[in-house]
Amino acid sequence: MEQSIKKALLEIFRLIYEKEGPRHWWPAQTKFEVVVGAILTQFVSWKNVTEAIRNLYSEGAMSIEGICRLSQPRLQELIRCTRFYKQKARKLKEFCLYVRDRYRGDLLLFFDKDMYSLREELLSLYGIGEETADSIILYAAEKPIFVVDSYTRRVFTRLGYFHPQISYRDMQRFFMENLDEDIRLFNEYHAQIDGVGARYCTNRKPRCSQCPLDSICVKSFPGISDGKASAP
Repeated sequence: MEQSIKKALLEIFRLIYEKEGPRHWWPAQTKFEVVVGAILTQFVSWKNVTEAIRNLYSEGAMSIEGICRLSQPRLQELIRCTRFYKQKARKLKEFCLYVRDRYRGDLLLFFDKDMYSLREELLSLYGIGEETADSIILYAAEKPIFVVDSYTRRVFTRLGYFHPQISYRDMQRFFMENLDEDIRLFNEYHAQIDGVGARYCTNRKPRCSQCPLDSICVKSFPGISDGKASAP
């Protein structure tokens, strides 16, 4: 671990946290609700996800057995507000059937393995990609993996750390190699980056003067040819 990069990353976190405060992420009543939210939030705002989750609770279906019991058309109707609802309904159904059939419906038993074995198993399931798998691992299974996404790419490219085309794994590796494995830090750091990306560091018309990182942002795309992260 390069101490200079670690120090810089912790300073970035401090600047955001001191302005924004804790984000209390992931908002959920149960671990299973975290899983549902991680699957439903793809390509849609969180407001739509909360509506779908309310629908599932109202239907008495916010459980592995509850989702398994629902017909596919009814499940699709309940989560219709989340876009791509047909594919997401299939993802939810197949995840729940898998845990029911392989782990007797016990989510904690499913999570009770080393982090990378759990990740590999999640990625083998229909429609579960890296970001969704890692969100489940960090926020539901509570294992120390760093979640990255399009906000991470945008913010840290503008800060001068990433090439715009950096891969998911290289982004993730950058944080995990330069920060101590700390579930609470990884949780809050990812949430804070997403907050900055959504509120200030937007694709169009970024609000730089209001951003907590404005004082250290180079607002440029450094010539990193190998797609890996480096300190500015």
